[in-house]
Amino acid sequence: MNGRNKFRNNLLFFYSAVFITVALMIIFYLYSREKDYRTSALNDELQNFALITYNFIEANNINETGDYRKIDSFVKLFPNKNLRLTIIDTTGIVLYDSSVPDWSHMENHLGRAEIAESKHKIFGTAVRKSGTTGIEYYYFAKFFGGYFVRTAVIYDINLANFLKARLFFLFIILGFFIFLGIILMIVTNRFAESITRLRDFALNISNNKPFESEFPRNELGVIGSRILEIYNSLLRTKNDLANEREKLFSHLNALNEGIAFFSEQRELIFSNDHFSYYLNLISGELSLVPETLFKMSEFEQINSFLEHTYSDFTPSDELPKTEFQVSINGRFFRIQCVVFNDRTFEIIISDITKTEKNRIIKQQMTSNIAHELKTPVSSIKGYIETMYNEDGMDMKTRKYFLKKALAQADRLNTLINDISLLNKIEEAGSSFQPEKVKVKKIIKDVTNNFKSAIKSKNIKVESSVDDDIVVKGDKSLILSVFQNLMENSVNYAGENITIWIKAYSRDRKFYYFSFSDNGVGIPEQHLPRVFERFYRVDSGRSRKSGGTGLGLAIVKNAILLHRGEISVRKRQGGGTEFLFTLPRYN
Repeated sequence: MNGRNKFRNNLLFFYSAVFITVALMIIFYLYSREKDYRTSALNDELQNFALITYNFIEANNINETGDYRKIDSFVKLFPNKNLRLTIIDTTGIVLYDSSVPDWSHMENHLGRAEIAESKHKIFGTAVRKSGTTGIEYYYFAKFFGGYFVRTAVIYDINLANFLKARLFFLFIILGFFIFLGIILMIVTNRFAESITRLRDFALNISNNKPFESEFPRNELGVIGSRILEIYNSLLRTKNDLANEREKLFSHLNALNEGIAFFSEQRELIFSNDHFSYYLNLISGELSLVPETLFKMSEFEQINSFLEHTYSDFTPSDELPKTEFQVSINGRFFRIQCVVFNDRTFEIIISDITKTEKNRIIKQQMTSNIAHELKTPVSSIKGYIETMYNEDGMDMKTRKYFLKKALAQADRLNTLINDISLLNKIEEAGSSFQPEKVKVKKIIKDVTNNFKSAIKSKNIKVESSVDDDIVVKGDKSLILSVFQNLMENSVNYAGENITIWIKAYSRDRKFYYFSFSDNGVGIPEQHLPRVFERFYRVDSGRSRKSGGTGLGLAIVKNAILLHRGEISVRKRQGGGTEFLFTLPRYN
């Protein structure tokens, strides 16, 4: 009996192994051949469209004239109405797209998979969702030297089925295999030990714990071992998904945006900490629950949006969404709402106060610049028009007007230089290359620059900065700090004064400097605003002395760029004192 069973088992194993091997080889070969053929056919069709498009562009010199709108009429001649045609230059800029009316706002396409592949191959293909239209496409791209021609068709269920190999023969083979297996199972006896092990395994599934067991070395044992392996793998996957879910929730809680998910009935599914925090800021009340927002007037637009969306809701790739801004007590918030295809929706609250304030500041600065430029330009124009219209003007008067026009031109030049320097500081960030800067030499150079004015106003400059004080930073910007502070004292502090420059302290990272004078000083009510752009304590006196109103703004921005700090105060005994820090060169 044992010998017969062994022969039966060996025979069953042999025929099963031969059948499975041959069947898999045939299936793999036919499936691969069928799939490759269909993919190749689609690529050939899209390549023909690309070549026809290239010939049309070259024949009409469109690449030279830039009139890509001509392609619209050409695309309509294509038999495939779902075809999408895109022309992209070598830098990734979209020159034409048949599916997007205004392609000038499309993002750079140089990094698209099909474009990147076509640069070093005959052509490139990719299946992905379009970042512009949100529709999934099968893309084909070919590089023609001066530009890329990309053709694409919508990757819908019809195309997916077209690219798949026909599975009819697979079902036939699979059915035959199942039939053979049934016969083999009928002619073989059930293995009691394997059944027992499988029963134990089935009873253990409800515990959600890994199951370990050795199955006998027979057909049923192989199946049991495989099932056990799959089960343990699924259990590990389930635990990993639970861990990833916790990570996702932790990530959402770590975001700076407030995010909340709601059901169609507006019941809260999940919200992070920032959502409740921003909700309380907007409402001005404490301990609000997220569902309260639907009763707040600031979110009335969301209620209207949801009612309109759900009244005629159809699942689609283009998710319905709305966005608006809310301003409360000087803070700005962007509110976004997106409805998903399962009829749940998400609300995102973002604090955009910094962005909005920067926009307002830039707007104000643009207005101030225009105002400041207008005065010297008008003066220069007036002087020149007077000399042009007065033919009999004597040389002395003419020279007087020329001197005045030159002074205004110098003031205009200084203003433009200050604005350029300020923009350079703001755009530099921390990208400048730091170098060793000897502060004592900087002070000496600045003092020499104002030597004539210092002498004429009987000003005394006293510096107690030692030779060993070396700071780390941009030399030209540090020079502008002391240059503008010195100019401020020389021009506005008065005559017969003393200017003191000291390095009064140091720590591991910074030197602490004091720049002061015993002049007329700045009234206390103006001190908080002296670092503002174009702010003047005395507008008339500042313009008369040639000031632009940007000097102290340049000083502050240059100090902040070096990660230092600056403040201003009334000096004891009269005058003004500026206190600031600069990083040490260690």
